Amino acid sequence: MQIEPFLVEQWMNAHETTAKWNTAETCVDSLRLEELLALSGDADGVLRRLRQTRLDYGEITGSPGLRAAIAALYGERIGAGNVLVANGAIGANFLALFALVEPGDTVICVKPTYQQLFSVPAALGATVKTLRLRESDGYLPDVDDLRALVDGRTRLIVLNNPNNPTGALIDEPLLRELVGVAREAGAWILCDEVYRKLEQEPGTTAPSVADLYEKGVSSGSMSKSYSLAGLRAGWIAGPPELVQRCLDVRDYTTISCGVLDDALATIALEHIDQVLARSLAIVRENLPIVDEWVAGEPRLRYVRPRAGTTALIRYEYDLASEEFCQAMFDLNGAFVMPGDAFGEERSFRLGYACARDVLVGGLAGISAYLRTLDR
Repeated sequence: MQIEPFLVEQWMNAHETTAKWNTAETCVDSLRLEELLALSGDADGVLRRLRQTRLDYGEITGSPGLRAAIAALYGERIGAGNVLVANGAIGANFLALFALVEPGDTVICVKPTYQQLFSVPAALGATVKTLRLRESDGYLPDVDDLRALVDGRTRLIVLNNPNNPTGALIDEPLLRELVGVAREAGAWILCDEVYRKLEQEPGTTAPSVADLYEKGVSSGSMSKSYSLAGLRAGWIAGPPELVQRCLDVRDYTTISCGVLDDALATIALEHIDQVLARSLAIVRENLPIVDEWVAGEPRLRYVRPRAGTTALIRYEYDLASEEFCQAMFDLNGAFVMPGDAFGEERSFRLGYACARDVLVGGLAGISAYLRTLDR
């Protein structure tokens, strides 16, 4: 099996540990262990129980407590039996794609999006068709475009909501239209929903595709919205038969997830209101800083994100995005993701959910680099 190099992850691996201003990161500013334990109201008791934890494989599908807490993020269609805990959303997506896609299938995937969502199906032998998200449409999928891509071999439609890298949000009416197209075709929908619940406008949370469609599959993670990437805890939520197929696949990969990760993720979701309040405060306070900065840079533009932690910034300089980003990094350590990693040249992805001082310093570093180009 041949698979394309994973451009986003390779760029992160090469630069993130030495960046001075890391505004390529997509997770909300990470919680410390002591902060998470404090949420429990009984940090000493939690530590005592953790010290007594037997370090075996644990519950293979995820502990009942964690799966119930994940199921509570969804509607009545999803219960604990509809959830499989995985090693991050990246593990969950891989399991779902491996379980669903066969050689010769047609897979339709939105783009720009996280490369895994289209490169893995291609490596599995599928014909991958691109559902292009256009700046002029606010990076929202066009239903007619989707319908035109469907053929007699369409097995899977892949969405990403909220979208990485643009921060676009598919609201319920449009999402129901997309589900309608999938239902007509008899196709599954996999929706990567790792940025769910990070909406800029209160009350605008979109439903999960797993709540709307009998063949809808949702992937999620503790990494982005919940600030706990170090736990490597994610999940698949969907119909029981799909969950079982994913479990069959995972027997060949990780078998189970870490019992300590499971325990700490359960604590976070048991106190989800506090965790999300912190995350929402960060993204809602930081985005206006980005708004003001973009408005002050005449050769930059963007469609303001409605949700998530990232924005796709377009620039009016005759410079390829990887060269642009590398030269800036070399100049002052300001770190962003080249748009080429998403098939979007003359742009870069900015992560704005970091600590405020990092964001402010990073934006200043980008501006300093732009001044060298202006000269």
